[in-house]
Amino acid sequence: MAKKTPKTNKDSGSPTDDSISELKKIFPNVFRGDKIDFEKLKKQLEASAGLHGEDTGFSWAGKADSWKNANAPTRGTLIPKKGESINFDGTENIFVEADNLEAMKLLRRSYGGKIKMIYIDPPYNTGNDFVYNDYFENPLQNYLEQTGQTKGGVRLTTNPETSGRFHSDWLTMMFSRLTSAWKLLKEENGIIFVSIGDGEIHNLRIMMDEIFGEDNFLADIIWNSTKTVTNTALISDSTTHNLVYAKNKEYFIENRSAFRLPETEEGFSNPDNDPRGPWKADPFQVGGLRPNQLYEIKNPKTGKIYKPNPNCSWKNEFKVFQQLSKDGRIVFGTSGEAGPQRKRFLSEALERGRVAKTLWTDVPTTADATRDLKKLMGDNVFNNPKPVDLIQRFIQLGAPDENDVVCDYFAGSGTTGHAVWEQNRQDKKNRKFILIQLPELCDKESQAYKAGYETIADICKERIRRAAKKIKEESRQQKLTGTKQDLGFKVFRLAKSNYRIWEDYDGKDADELKKQAELFSKPLVDGYDDTDVIYEVIVKEGYGLNSRIEKADVSTNMVYRVTDDNSSFFITLDAKIDAKTLDRLDLSKDTTLVCIDDSLDDSQKNNISMRCNLKTI
Repeated sequence: MAKKTPKTNKDSGSPTDDSISELKKIFPNVFRGDKIDFEKLKKQLEASAGLHGEDTGFSWAGKADSWKNANAPTRGTLIPKKGESINFDGTENIFVEADNLEAMKLLRRSYGGKIKMIYIDPPYNTGNDFVYNDYFENPLQNYLEQTGQTKGGVRLTTNPETSGRFHSDWLTMMFSRLTSAWKLLKEENGIIFVSIGDGEIHNLRIMMDEIFGEDNFLADIIWNSTKTVTNTALISDSTTHNLVYAKNKEYFIENRSAFRLPETEEGFSNPDNDPRGPWKADPFQVGGLRPNQLYEIKNPKTGKIYKPNPNCSWKNEFKVFQQLSKDGRIVFGTSGEAGPQRKRFLSEALERGRVAKTLWTDVPTTADATRDLKKLMGDNVFNNPKPVDLIQRFIQLGAPDENDVVCDYFAGSGTTGHAVWEQNRQDKKNRKFILIQLPELCDKESQAYKAGYETIADICKERIRRAAKKIKEESRQQKLTGTKQDLGFKVFRLAKSNYRIWEDYDGKDADELKKQAELFSKPLVDGYDDTDVIYEVIVKEGYGLNSRIEKADVSTNMVYRVTDDNSSFFITLDAKIDAKTLDRLDLSKDTTLVCIDDSLDDSQKNNISMRCNLKTI
């Protein structure tokens, strides 16, 4: 009997299945075959986990469906759109036009645990801009209908405040997407920033505590987001919350000196003409009692003796203080008659950076961002975009290193992509972005639609095209030198699978069942494009969208070699494979060959399987 040849993955897979596989490695004794003995698992965990008392979990109508949807595989695919891209074959930046949940499922195998930073600015649930209406039975078909890509397509829905599920619908939408985002972030040092208004901040905080763990909460950054004053209900709302969570808070505690904002020259001066340059006087007192830092300090001009305040200490031990004083780094105010302070020189500050605080009043507002976007686009095509400066600051904190990947799956007008490029230009790094935006239909009365943009995704793509052009021009004018910046992006669009997928039927319609069976004589849909199929294999086999696709040096069949970092596979979609092709390919046990199932007979499959890792479609 011929050995059964492994098939390529037909869907994105379920993260739950992956988690169960990991659990089996850690607790093999709680499994009976492939089934978990939950009682045995509970007994092993509850002593160390402290599972006592009442369950304080956060619940709402629809949470079970949201959890199920987050873990359900998708059968869609991502097809390349080279004509809408910039430098498709040379860039490493990615734009995906799709429902973000479906897109993140497809990216999970390739990018799970690889994203350094996620920033999102989700709908604020005002009742007017809620456009995500998940349909759990067939999310891909629902997406195609909602975005007008199939017959009977309808405009996206809203979530009016009169709805009895006003809050729960929003929570259901957000829970599945945040759960998927958690899986994409790097295990060691992934970080997420979420902008949100007052309406859902309390619910979002509780939900993110559940998904990321309350111990991984880092901050709620309050940004002064608007200059205008509106007397709607006693107090004018002028700020935006920005929740920050880590995948692993301990990493940021242990490496906190690496995550700082660039210092500015504000507040630095040189009143005493110190040859070391401008300086700023910092407090010499810190909170907390440290016995070896509780000495007296005498002001040499006034003779006054200073001691730390109650429950406080001096910043350094006495010996260090003496060295600082001898070095001219201890000052007593501008008049010399105040308490002790320590000089911090601008040259040192620029090198070290500054610690971020939770109140940001020095960042441009949404009005500034609207003005800048209108100047870039020529029309007012997007309401209340976030400023590039705001996202740059998040990037400076959360993605400071070379080649960090930044993802935004509510990309909107494309501010995050623009900010990544601007920050790369400033510090000469090579971060990459992944933007995901739903092709939400623009209102036909809007300036965006009148300017020629049918969807928000169209606005986003055009904005980053223009941002690339602007940055190139500014770099040319400033005569900046150094590594050539990647100002391209490759576009992909969510679509139905190129594989023939068996649809579920209840058996009542025999003719439809027969039709399905006849279609399954071919593994791929009619009229498929080779490149589209290759990218579907790339995504579902866990290769990155920046994989290189090259024609193999084989004349007997059309064979492609796909390479992603140190991994690669050969693929051919020819109906029959010539024996000479197999001899000319560099096949080994570490090589994967993907082909159409009936392009080889059983004997050939057995022989090839002994030479390499064979997978068939």
